[in-house]
Amino acid sequence: MEERSPGPDGTGRGSAGTRPGGRLLRTVTLVGMMGSGKTAVGRALAARLGVRFVDSDEEIERAAAASISEIFARDGEGFFRDREAEVIARLLGGPAVVLSTGGGAFLAERNRRAISASGVAVWLDADLPLLWDRVRHKTTRPLLRTADPRATLRALHAERTPVYALADLAVKADPAYAIEDMTDAVIRALAARPDVLETRNAG
Repeated sequence: MEERSPGPDGTGRGSAGTRPGGRLLRTVTLVGMMGSGKTAVGRALAARLGVRFVDSDEEIERAAAASISEIFARDGEGFFRDREAEVIARLLGGPAVVLSTGGGAFLAERNRRAISASGVAVWLDADLPLLWDRVRHKTTRPLLRTADPRATLRALHAERTPVYALADLAVKADPAYAIEDMTDAVIRALAARPDVLETRNAG
């Protein structure tokens, strides 16, 4: 089920004096395309809620002593996806955190089941032009190392969007949003899940 949460002015934005917050009871896993803001929003969300932020890709790199690009090149995507599932399962078994996952993680049914069983999946839904603007100058995206990276991103977006739509909640990214605005929108969406977030309003 999707929940798209507007802010108090109907845009998802709030003033600094009315930033929402709360107490996290279960893990929030951010899913979506590369460039959707999972890491930046995840860090801000974790800081707002006073919990640990964890990036599954960083955990994989630490365990393998290699970058994601190096793992892809050396061992292949299948090997990487297996390690990714193991890391995600381990992280979900610990205390409630804000977890950012790689763009392909949610495509695997085993990961989707584990994420929803341990908390909630939140899709950061960013349109293609915004994604391209954010990733076109990055050199750390192995799936975009093609002759036409923009076409590759378009194909990935078309392929993955129907799967991301299976997430428990969805928050639409707006190019005008600052990171804190997007964080506000995620917290407002999480208000629909009192089993995950015990909400409060800052005064």
